[in-house]
Amino acid sequence: MPGPGGGMAYAGDLKSPDANASCGFDPHPGYTGPSREMGQKNKVFPTVDAAVADIPDGATIMFGGFGGAGFPNNLIQGLARHGARDLRVISNNCGTGDGELGFLFKNRQISRVVAAFPGPGAKYFHEQFDAGKIELELVPQGILCERMRAFGAGIPAFYSPVGVGTEIASGKEERTIHGRRYILEEALGADYAFIKAYRADRLGNLIYRKTARNFNPIMATAAKTAIVEVDEIVETGALDPETVVTPSIYIDRIVQAKGIRFV
Repeated sequence: MPGPGGGMAYAGDLKSPDANASCGFDPHPGYTGPSREMGQKNKVFPTVDAAVADIPDGATIMFGGFGGAGFPNNLIQGLARHGARDLRVISNNCGTGDGELGFLFKNRQISRVVAAFPGPGAKYFHEQFDAGKIELELVPQGILCERMRAFGAGIPAFYSPVGVGTEIASGKEERTIHGRRYILEEALGADYAFIKAYRADRLGNLIYRKTARNFNPIMATAAKTAIVEVDEIVETGALDPETVVTPSIYIDRIVQAKGIRFV
């Protein structure tokens, strides 16, 4: 993809400070601390509530997490307190009881969800879906991941054999390539990504803890504004570069949330 001056534009160019401004997002709403540190914008927010304070009604938000691991539970609680409504949500599942996204479904803050596994434990989702209050787009789990990855890589769509001949293929373009049927899947992006990591430095380089990694690194690349909650923030240079999974260019806001308990 051509960049300024005819050169190549990389994914990192899409996450520049000016990119957020052009999309109408203030990366530091209500924050009066230093805006730059050693030539870099300050991404560290003092509280969870400050990190989500500008999220508007109708926003599309990705939420990391799988099987109880890697959910940004503190950011979810902050969003519940903030009260934004008519949210479009992208997540592997739809909450477990009052936990994870169940918090937002219980508050009736979500109007549409793209998910792979709205399991039986998603009590509040099922109540509202059965009543016709929530729209669901069901996506095979691997395709969900690939659609987000494609968006982060600048790929607008791709062909896949998954779901051919099923309800998943309804309304989608189909082609036969080398004798095999494929359907066209569009890339999937969001206004915000709420992700969970184990540790971050002040620039936003992230490392994850075991299976809590799951969808989080992919989602960080597929949103206009990526917000991460971490157990620990360390000084720049303290992380072993070989352990960094998500580079800082993808991260816009960081908040330390260790000790804030999920209820």
